[in-house]
Amino acid sequence: MFLGFDIGTSGVKALLLDLDGRIIASTSASLNVTRPHPGWSEQAPTDWWNAVNETALKLARDHAKAMADVQAIGLSGQMHGMVALDKDDNVLRPAILWNDTRNAAEATELDEEFSDYRLLGGNAVMPGFTAPKALWMARHEPDLFTKITTILLPKDYVRFRMSGEKVSDMSDSAGTLWLDVAARAWSPALLSPCGLSIEQMPELAEGSAPAGQLRPDIAQKWGIKNTVTIAGGGGDNAAAACGLGVTNPGDAFLSLGTSGVVFSVTDSFAPAPANGAHAFCHALPDTWHQMGVILAATDCLNWLSEISNTSVVTLMNSIENNSFSPSPMLFHPYLSGERTPHNDALARGGFFGISRTDDRTDMTRAVLEGVAFAMADTVNVLAAADKRPSQLLATGGGAKSNYWLSLIAAVTDCDIIIPEDGDFGAALGAARLGLLASKPYSATDVATILRKPDIIGTISPDAMIKDALGDRRHQWQQLYAAIKTIR
Repeated sequence: MFLGFDIGTSGVKALLLDLDGRIIASTSASLNVTRPHPGWSEQAPTDWWNAVNETALKLARDHAKAMADVQAIGLSGQMHGMVALDKDDNVLRPAILWNDTRNAAEATELDEEFSDYRLLGGNAVMPGFTAPKALWMARHEPDLFTKITTILLPKDYVRFRMSGEKVSDMSDSAGTLWLDVAARAWSPALLSPCGLSIEQMPELAEGSAPAGQLRPDIAQKWGIKNTVTIAGGGGDNAAAACGLGVTNPGDAFLSLGTSGVVFSVTDSFAPAPANGAHAFCHALPDTWHQMGVILAATDCLNWLSEISNTSVVTLMNSIENNSFSPSPMLFHPYLSGERTPHNDALARGGFFGISRTDDRTDMTRAVLEGVAFAMADTVNVLAAADKRPSQLLATGGGAKSNYWLSLIAAVTDCDIIIPEDGDFGAALGAARLGLLASKPYSATDVATILRKPDIIGTISPDAMIKDALGDRRHQWQQLYAAIKTIR
């Protein structure tokens, strides 16, 4: 048996996998985010550890035989969060999370003054990354900053509690902006502007390699009888890619969750920082990925549901029960700013061209189209940096809507591949990485372990939808450029 943990922002998920790759059980525990000031987002690292224990104990109670046979553990987690430890390994302050924007000034400064972040780190410096968080701490909490002995990422703090080892994997570490992504090694040139050194960084391991052992007392507490290897694991999207079998150059997935992601595997480092795309290591050796991110996908639909006092199901039924018809208005989905392609924290959403005769259904169509246009922007950025994905494996809550996927297929000019229903998320990918770390496997075995889900359908670009939305997308893009000049 193999155990995967995904340390998310809203909760921790644990999943049990057998040797044949079948999911035996899964469970979760919720987490809270504290926001002591506008733009701040923090969590107590001990809350992650408590939630991990809660899920592990629940699995031990409900699936004792399977838990007793666990041989390896894989870890996935929210990226970019900064856990600062002192010389006694005490947590110095609550972890500053990926969606914290207090360090916008520091991010801009690092990006403008140090070109190595784009050249070696492969990314424009954004407030979400770890590097500007450290610089903010150095300036605003200098007494605490001088006490830092080690900085860990969220999942790696959990690893430390599990094993006593300070180790991170390549995919998650790339999100700090302190990693030379092509060389897969910490970079003194990237650490120095933040007042840090390699000695304050954890050891590095590939995501599928051993990176610690579960402490015997914890194994006993969780009802595990074996000596348990802990895999390097991965950042949440890289681990999710392993869960979906998106592991070979040219493979790509589309995630329609709270945010929207296009993830494309590359066989080399292929950065595109000028357009807000990310270039990170994958969780597997000698493999990288590009990633474009929009900050609000299904979150736009949730927002419309809240302000219209109408359920998302009702909104979607009003669309999907009818044939395609473009909305008479346009919608910018920038409710929380935007990453790809604008890298614009000040971007804001809006409806344009609304009239007295328009209704809630028209607004819903506009929201779906606006998110589809944003996903097309993201695909174009990745295409310019490497090559356009020919197909995208769909995942996330929004991917349950064939109507929405048909819009995205048309405007991205990509086939959308629909997997069977099931759990193909980061916890599954983490468990698979644990399986790989448990012993050496052949290339054939690896391909089998990291297999793609069964496919139940393909949505190809529809020429009629593509023609109907083509000019509207151009207008939509012009609107952003015009509004940015006057705000």
